[in-house]
Amino acid sequence: MVDAGKIWFDGKLVPQAEANVNVLCHTLHYGTAVFEGIRCYACPQDSAVFRLQDHVRRLFESAKILQFDIAFSQEDICQAILETLKINNLAEGYIRPLVFLGAGGMGVNPGDNPVHVIIASWAWGAYLGQEALEKGIRVRTSSFTRQHVNAMMTKSKAAGNYVNSVLAKKEALQDGYDEAMLLDAQGYVSEATGENIFIVRDGIIRTPPLGSILAGLTRNSLIRIARDLGYEVLEQRFSRDEVYTADEAFFCGTAAEVTPICQVDRRQIGAGHAGPVTKALQKAFFAIVKGENPDYDRWLTHYSL
Repeated sequence: MVDAGKIWFDGKLVPQAEANVNVLCHTLHYGTAVFEGIRCYACPQDSAVFRLQDHVRRLFESAKILQFDIAFSQEDICQAILETLKINNLAEGYIRPLVFLGAGGMGVNPGDNPVHVIIASWAWGAYLGQEALEKGIRVRTSSFTRQHVNAMMTKSKAAGNYVNSVLAKKEALQDGYDEAMLLDAQGYVSEATGENIFIVRDGIIRTPPLGSILAGLTRNSLIRIARDLGYEVLEQRFSRDEVYTADEAFFCGTAAEVTPICQVDRRQIGAGHAGPVTKALQKAFFAIVKGENPDYDRWLTHYSL
Protein backbone atom coordinates (compact mmCIF):
# COMPACT_ATOMS: atom_id res chain seq x y z
CA MET A 1 0.00 0.00 0.00
CA VAL A 2 1.19 3.50 -0.81
CA ASP A 3 2.29 5.41 2.30
CA ALA A 4 1.45 9.02 1.53
CA GLY A 5 1.86 10.32 5.09
CA LYS A 6 -0.23 13.45 5.31
CA ILE A 7 -2.53 14.42 2.46
CA TRP A 8 -3.61 17.95 1.58
CA PHE A 9 -7.41 17.80 1.44
CA ASP A 10 -9.35 20.98 0.57
CA GLY A 11 -6.80 23.18 2.28
CA LYS A 12 -5.99 21.04 5.32
CA LEU A 13 -3.23 18.50 5.90
CA VAL A 14 -4.68 15.30 7.33
CA PRO A 15 -3.27 11.79 7.95
CA GLN A 16 -3.84 9.42 5.05
CA ALA A 17 -6.20 7.28 7.15
CA GLU A 18 -8.45 10.31 7.67
CA ALA A 19 -8.55 11.43 4.02
CA ASN A 20 -11.85 9.70 3.38
CA VAL A 21 -14.73 10.21 0.96
CA ASN A 22 -18.40 9.26 0.88
CA VAL A 23 -18.94 6.00 -1.05
CA LEU A 24 -21.73 7.79 -2.95
CA CYS A 25 -19.42 10.50 -4.28
CA HIS A 26 -20.00 11.14 -7.97
CA THR A 27 -16.43 10.39 -9.04
CA LEU A 28 -16.46 6.90 -7.54
CA HIS A 29 -19.47 5.98 -9.69
CA TYR A 30 -18.77 7.85 -12.93
CA GLY A 31 -15.02 8.47 -13.10
CA THR A 32 -15.48 12.25 -12.98
CA ALA A 33 -12.07 13.38 -11.76
CA VAL A 34 -8.96 14.98 -13.21
CA PHE A 35 -5.46 14.48 -11.94
CA GLU A 36 -1.77 15.03 -12.51
CA GLY A 37 1.35 12.96 -12.00
CA ILE A 38 4.35 15.05 -10.96
CA ARG A 39 7.86 14.12 -9.81
CA CYS A 40 10.29 15.77 -7.48
CA TYR A 41 14.00 14.98 -7.41
CA ALA A 42 16.87 15.39 -4.98
CA CYS A 43 19.35 17.98 -6.25
CA PRO A 44 22.91 18.81 -5.09
CA GLN A 45 21.81 21.49 -2.60
CA ASP A 46 18.08 20.93 -2.16
CA SER A 47 15.15 19.27 -3.97
CA ALA A 48 13.08 20.38 -6.93
CA VAL A 49 9.70 19.69 -8.51
CA PHE A 50 9.93 19.23 -12.27
CA ARG A 51 7.73 21.61 -14.27
CA LEU A 52 5.41 22.28 -11.35
CA GLN A 53 3.59 25.28 -12.84
CA ASP A 54 3.05 23.48 -16.16
CA HIS A 55 1.54 20.45 -14.42
CA VAL A 56 -0.78 22.58 -12.31
CA ARG A 57 -1.81 24.59 -15.35
CA ARG A 58 -2.73 21.36 -17.14
CA LEU A 59 -4.69 20.22 -14.06
CA PHE A 60 -6.79 23.39 -14.26
CA GLU A 61 -7.21 23.02 -18.01
CA SER A 62 -8.44 19.44 -17.50
CA ALA A 63 -10.90 20.72 -14.91
CA LYS A 64 -12.12 23.40 -17.31
CA ILE A 65 -12.76 20.80 -20.01
CA LEU A 66 -14.91 18.81 -17.57
CA GLN A 67 -16.50 22.04 -16.26
CA PHE A 68 -15.19 21.78 -12.69
CA ASP A 69 -14.84 25.00 -10.72
CA ILE A 70 -11.81 24.71 -8.44
CA ALA A 71 -12.05 26.88 -5.34
CA PHE A 72 -8.27 27.39 -5.24
CA SER A 73 -5.94 29.28 -7.55
CA GLN A 74 -3.12 27.68 -9.48
CA GLU A 75 -0.66 29.38 -7.15
CA ASP A 76 -2.55 27.96 -4.14
CA ILE A 77 -2.13 24.44 -5.52
CA CYS A 78 1.56 24.98 -6.31
CA GLN A 79 2.17 26.13 -2.75
CA ALA A 80 0.08 23.28 -1.34
CA ILE A 81 2.21 20.77 -3.26
CA LEU A 82 5.39 22.19 -1.76
CA GLU A 83 3.77 22.23 1.68
CA THR A 84 2.78 18.58 1.31
CA LEU A 85 6.30 17.57 0.29
CA LYS A 86 7.81 19.37 3.25
CA ILE A 87 5.39 17.98 5.86
CA ASN A 88 6.12 14.48 4.53
CA ASN A 89 9.88 15.12 4.48
CA LEU A 90 9.98 13.94 0.87
CA ALA A 91 13.16 14.91 -0.94
CA GLU A 92 12.38 12.75 -3.98
CA GLY A 93 9.22 11.04 -5.12
CA TYR A 94 5.85 11.30 -6.82
CA ILE A 95 3.02 13.80 -6.39
CA ARG A 96 -0.64 13.17 -7.20
CA PRO A 97 -3.06 16.13 -7.23
CA LEU A 98 -6.65 15.01 -7.81
CA VAL A 99 -9.78 17.07 -8.37
CA PHE A 100 -12.98 15.08 -7.88
CA LEU A 101 -16.70 15.44 -7.36
CA GLY A 102 -18.16 14.62 -3.96
CA ALA A 103 -21.50 13.29 -2.81
CA GLY A 104 -24.77 14.98 -3.65
CA GLY A 105 -27.22 14.18 -6.36
CA MET A 106 -26.82 10.75 -7.92
CA GLY A 107 -27.02 10.42 -11.68
CA VAL A 108 -24.88 11.15 -14.70
CA ASN A 109 -25.41 14.90 -14.29
CA PRO A 110 -23.32 15.94 -11.28
CA GLY A 111 -25.41 19.07 -10.73
CA ASP A 112 -24.14 20.98 -7.71
CA ASN A 113 -22.03 18.19 -6.21
CA PRO A 114 -19.04 19.73 -4.42
CA VAL A 115 -15.62 19.87 -6.08
CA HIS A 116 -12.82 18.56 -3.84
CA VAL A 117 -9.04 18.73 -4.23
CA ILE A 118 -6.46 16.43 -2.68
CA ILE A 119 -2.67 16.31 -3.00
CA ALA A 120 -0.80 13.15 -2.07
CA SER A 121 2.93 12.44 -2.30
CA TRP A 122 5.05 9.36 -1.73
CA ALA A 123 8.41 7.77 -2.51
CA TRP A 124 8.29 6.00 -5.87
CA GLY A 125 11.18 4.68 -7.92
CA ALA A 126 11.28 3.77 -11.61
CA TYR A 127 7.70 3.01 -12.68
CA LEU A 128 8.63 0.14 -15.00
CA GLY A 129 11.60 -1.00 -12.93
CA GLN A 130 15.14 0.32 -12.57
CA GLU A 131 16.52 -2.44 -14.80
CA ALA A 132 14.14 -1.37 -17.57
CA LEU A 133 15.91 1.99 -17.89
CA GLU A 134 18.92 0.15 -19.36
CA LYS A 135 17.66 -3.15 -20.78
CA GLY A 136 14.29 -1.93 -22.01
CA ILE A 137 10.83 -3.45 -21.84
CA ARG A 138 8.74 -5.87 -23.89
CA VAL A 139 5.65 -4.35 -25.48
CA ARG A 140 2.59 -5.68 -27.28
CA THR A 141 0.21 -3.86 -29.55
CA SER A 142 -3.05 -3.69 -27.65
CA SER A 143 -6.34 -5.06 -28.93
CA PHE A 144 -7.91 -1.93 -27.41
CA THR A 145 -8.01 1.30 -29.43
CA ARG A 146 -7.12 4.66 -27.93
CA GLN A 147 -10.18 6.88 -27.65
CA HIS A 148 -11.20 9.03 -30.59
CA VAL A 149 -10.92 12.75 -29.86
CA ASN A 150 -14.68 13.12 -30.15
CA ALA A 151 -15.48 10.13 -27.93
CA MET A 152 -13.49 11.29 -24.90
CA MET A 153 -11.76 14.58 -24.26
CA THR A 154 -8.24 13.28 -24.81
CA LYS A 155 -6.48 16.51 -23.78
CA SER A 156 -8.04 16.27 -20.33
CA LYS A 157 -6.19 14.02 -17.91
CA ALA A 158 -9.49 12.62 -16.72
CA ALA A 159 -9.80 9.57 -14.50
CA GLY A 160 -12.47 7.97 -16.67
CA ASN A 161 -10.17 8.02 -19.71
CA TYR A 162 -7.87 5.59 -17.95
CA VAL A 163 -10.29 2.66 -18.01
CA ASN A 164 -9.00 2.24 -21.58
CA SER A 165 -5.44 2.14 -20.20
CA VAL A 166 -6.32 -0.30 -17.41
CA LEU A 167 -7.78 -2.77 -19.91
CA ALA A 168 -4.76 -2.49 -22.21
CA LYS A 169 -2.26 -2.79 -19.35
CA LYS A 170 -3.92 -5.87 -17.84
CA GLU A 171 -4.05 -7.53 -21.27
CA ALA A 172 -0.34 -6.88 -21.84
CA LEU A 173 0.69 -8.18 -18.40
CA GLN A 174 -1.49 -11.27 -18.70
CA ASP A 175 0.15 -12.05 -22.05
CA GLY A 176 3.64 -11.78 -20.53
CA TYR A 177 4.57 -8.27 -21.68
CA ASP A 178 5.57 -5.21 -19.63
CA GLU A 179 3.46 -2.60 -21.36
CA ALA A 180 0.96 -2.02 -24.15
CA MET A 181 1.14 0.19 -27.23
CA LEU A 182 -2.25 1.48 -28.35
CA LEU A 183 -3.26 2.49 -31.86
CA ASP A 184 -5.64 5.34 -32.62
CA ALA A 185 -9.01 5.03 -34.35
CA GLN A 186 -7.31 5.24 -37.77
CA GLY A 187 -4.80 2.49 -36.93
CA TYR A 188 -1.73 4.64 -36.34
CA VAL A 189 0.46 4.40 -33.24
CA SER A 190 -0.94 6.57 -30.48
CA GLU A 191 0.68 6.07 -27.07
CA ALA A 192 1.05 3.56 -24.24
CA THR A 193 -1.19 3.14 -21.19
CA GLY A 194 0.44 6.06 -19.40
CA GLU A 195 3.33 7.09 -21.61
CA ASN A 196 4.08 8.79 -24.91
CA ILE A 197 6.20 7.01 -27.52
CA PHE A 198 9.20 7.98 -29.66
CA ILE A 199 11.02 6.03 -32.36
CA VAL A 200 14.44 6.67 -33.89
CA ARG A 201 15.55 5.76 -37.43
CA ASP A 202 18.72 6.97 -39.13
CA GLY A 203 19.24 9.46 -36.33
CA ILE A 204 15.85 11.15 -36.81
CA ILE A 205 13.44 11.09 -33.88
CA ARG A 206 9.70 10.80 -34.48
CA THR A 207 6.72 10.97 -32.16
CA PRO A 208 2.96 10.98 -32.87
CA PRO A 209 1.38 14.44 -33.20
CA LEU A 210 -1.11 15.83 -30.70
CA GLY A 211 -4.17 14.07 -32.04
CA SER A 212 -5.64 11.44 -29.76
CA ILE A 213 -2.66 11.48 -27.41
CA LEU A 214 -2.26 13.33 -24.13
CA ALA A 215 0.06 16.32 -24.42
CA GLY A 216 2.70 14.84 -22.12
CA LEU A 217 5.01 17.27 -20.38
CA THR A 218 7.88 14.78 -20.44
CA ARG A 219 7.23 14.38 -24.17
CA ASN A 220 7.33 18.15 -24.59
CA SER A 221 10.54 18.35 -22.55
CA LEU A 222 12.28 15.63 -24.56
CA ILE A 223 11.41 17.29 -27.85
CA ARG A 224 13.10 20.48 -26.62
CA ILE A 225 16.08 18.60 -25.17
CA ALA A 226 16.58 16.54 -28.33
CA ARG A 227 16.52 19.60 -30.56
CA ASP A 228 18.95 21.38 -28.24
CA LEU A 229 21.26 18.37 -28.61
CA GLY A 230 21.09 18.74 -32.38
CA TYR A 231 18.67 15.97 -33.26
CA GLU A 232 15.92 16.39 -35.82
CA VAL A 233 12.54 15.71 -34.20
CA LEU A 234 9.39 15.17 -36.28
CA GLU A 235 5.86 15.09 -34.92
CA GLN A 236 4.11 12.87 -37.44
CA ARG A 237 2.00 9.75 -37.69
CA PHE A 238 3.57 6.35 -38.08
CA SER A 239 2.27 2.78 -38.18
CA ARG A 240 3.26 -0.09 -35.95
CA ASP A 241 5.39 -1.75 -38.64
CA GLU A 242 7.53 1.39 -38.58
CA VAL A 243 8.09 0.74 -34.88
CA TYR A 244 9.20 -2.84 -35.70
CA THR A 245 11.89 -1.54 -38.07
CA ALA A 246 13.05 1.41 -35.96
CA ASP A 247 16.66 1.60 -34.76
CA GLU A 248 15.40 2.59 -31.31
CA ALA A 249 12.12 3.16 -29.53
CA PHE A 250 11.29 4.46 -26.09
CA PHE A 251 8.42 5.50 -23.87
CA CYS A 252 8.39 8.63 -21.75
CA GLY A 253 6.22 10.04 -19.00
CA THR A 254 6.37 11.45 -15.50
CA ALA A 255 6.23 7.98 -13.96
CA ALA A 256 8.17 6.09 -16.65
CA GLU A 257 10.70 8.92 -17.23
CA VAL A 258 12.68 7.69 -20.30
CA THR A 259 12.27 3.92 -20.73
CA PRO A 260 13.67 2.11 -23.79
CA ILE A 261 11.65 -0.51 -25.68
CA CYS A 262 13.58 -3.66 -26.51
CA GLN A 263 10.80 -5.63 -28.19
CA VAL A 264 7.38 -5.06 -29.75
CA ASP A 265 5.09 -7.96 -30.66
CA ARG A 266 8.04 -10.39 -30.32
CA ARG A 267 10.16 -8.35 -32.74
CA GLN A 268 13.46 -7.04 -31.40
CA ILE A 269 13.89 -3.30 -31.71
CA GLY A 270 17.38 -2.31 -32.85
CA ALA A 271 20.07 -3.87 -30.69
CA GLY A 272 17.50 -5.07 -28.15
CA HIS A 273 18.45 -2.57 -25.44
CA ALA A 274 18.77 1.19 -24.94
CA GLY A 275 20.34 2.68 -28.04
CA PRO A 276 22.69 5.69 -28.28
CA VAL A 277 20.00 8.29 -28.87
CA THR A 278 17.84 6.97 -26.03
CA LYS A 279 20.88 6.93 -23.71
CA ALA A 280 21.80 10.49 -24.67
CA LEU A 281 18.27 11.70 -23.93
CA GLN A 282 18.14 9.73 -20.66
CA LYS A 283 21.43 11.26 -19.53
CA ALA A 284 20.35 14.78 -20.43
CA PHE A 285 16.90 14.36 -18.87
CA PHE A 286 18.15 13.06 -15.53
CA ALA A 287 20.83 15.75 -15.35
CA ILE A 288 18.13 18.39 -15.80
CA VAL A 289 15.61 17.03 -13.29
CA LYS A 290 18.35 16.53 -10.69
CA GLY A 291 19.48 20.15 -11.00
CA GLU A 292 22.79 19.40 -12.70
CA ASN A 293 22.18 21.50 -15.81
CA PRO A 294 21.59 25.19 -15.01
CA ASP A 295 20.46 25.91 -18.58
CA TYR A 296 17.10 24.27 -17.72
CA ASP A 297 16.68 25.52 -14.19
CA ARG A 298 13.53 27.35 -15.31
CA TRP A 299 11.82 23.94 -15.30
CA LEU A 300 12.58 23.38 -11.62
CA THR A 301 10.83 24.66 -8.52
CA HIS A 302 13.33 24.29 -5.72
CA TYR A 303 12.46 23.64 -2.07
CA SER A 304 14.28 22.63 1.10
CA LEU A 305 13.08 20.26 3.81
